[in-house]
Amino acid sequence: MDIPNDQLLLKRAMTVKAIVTPRWKEEAQQQLQAQINQVDGQLQQLELQVQQMTAEIRKQGIQIIGAEGSGSNTDSQIQNLPTQANAKKNELLEQKNQVLQQLNQVQQLKDDDEVEQGQIENLFSIQKGDNLVQKMQVEIVIKYGIVVDIRGEL
Repeated sequence: MDIPNDQLLLKRAMTVKAIVTPRWKEEAQQQLQAQINQVDGQLQQLELQVQQMTAEIRKQGIQIIGAEGSGSNTDSQIQNLPTQANAKKNELLEQKNQVLQQLNQVQQLKDDDEVEQGQIENLFSIQKGDNLVQKMQVEIVIKYGIVVDIRGEL
């Protein structure tokens, strides 16, 4: 790409927006539901791990008690386990709550609404007298994956 001496080639982030269609809505809901299912699976796995770790600590504690006669270390380990597990559980529940809110927002969208899909980078040229702010504000609108509009100054 040859750029004249009086121009610069710059990079900008362009917003990509999608027009809501029944298919878009269904796909978005499926993706969000898959995220919810994944978090639910992580919560179940966490519960299993806590139960297994508690049983293992108790088992080791019984062996230690038989050898040394003291179980106080085992008790403190077992007491710390729920605290650590609850912190991770709260983190996962917060994550699930955020996805549920997104799912609710998607369900309330109407056909032909526009939603931000993300951003892509793009190169553009600029020269003296150009309005940099306007040149930076470009967005692409898609429907069914097809570009239906390019807004802003290219």
